[in-house]
Amino acid sequence: MSYVFTPPAPVSVPVVGQAARFPVHRIYCVGRNYEDHAKEMGHSGREAPFFFMKPADAVLVAEAGSTAALPYPTLTSNLHHEVELVVAIGVGGSHIRTADAQRHIYGYAVGLDMTRRDLQNDMKKQGRPWCIAKGFDHSAPIGPITPAAQVPDIAHANIYLQVNGQDRQRSTVAKLIWNIAETIEQLSAAWALQPGDLIFTGTPEGVGAVVRGDTLVGGVDGLQPLSVRVE
Repeated sequence: MSYVFTPPAPVSVPVVGQAARFPVHRIYCVGRNYEDHAKEMGHSGREAPFFFMKPADAVLVAEAGSTAALPYPTLTSNLHHEVELVVAIGVGGSHIRTADAQRHIYGYAVGLDMTRRDLQNDMKKQGRPWCIAKGFDHSAPIGPITPAAQVPDIAHANIYLQVNGQDRQRSTVAKLIWNIAETIEQLSAAWALQPGDLIFTGTPEGVGAVVRGDTLVGGVDGLQPLSVRVE
């Protein structure tokens, strides 16, 4: 098969303990999935889950032991961090039941849902989609993926983000409003999940702005930490 131009190389994420990498298909994100974060954004309660997407090439890979350079995006003066547990799908499916969700999971990683908050707020006020606030270049930093079997208690893991060595976000995955299995059930009712899909499961409270020169370190118990520097 020929193409009118050379297609780009597949986007991929390293896997802990393996030479083979995880090819990325789609990136799904869950909005307001921690109660205290929902409150700080002006909402409350256990609302029905909602989703948004980022393009696969929004991934910014932070290799193990390194700090990835995160270019400060255009069109914003209010870039926010949102640390998240990322679920990597290894077996696809539609209408996946909660009880069956685990067998579809390949592994887990630490991710950042970077957000142009000023643009998001403007779009919300106008009743317009806010893809421009979420799906920009390098908006999905992610660390190496750890196979699921190596982190059997991920549902109770601590999650945190530090900026320049100071805590900004600290919580536990157990506080997810919609847990991992429930999220997969809901998501797979709307889209046919495919191997290579990444699910950013939501962020705890404490989101805030970063500026050029800031170093962000995110972590989830049992996973490789994620380190990026805003440039």
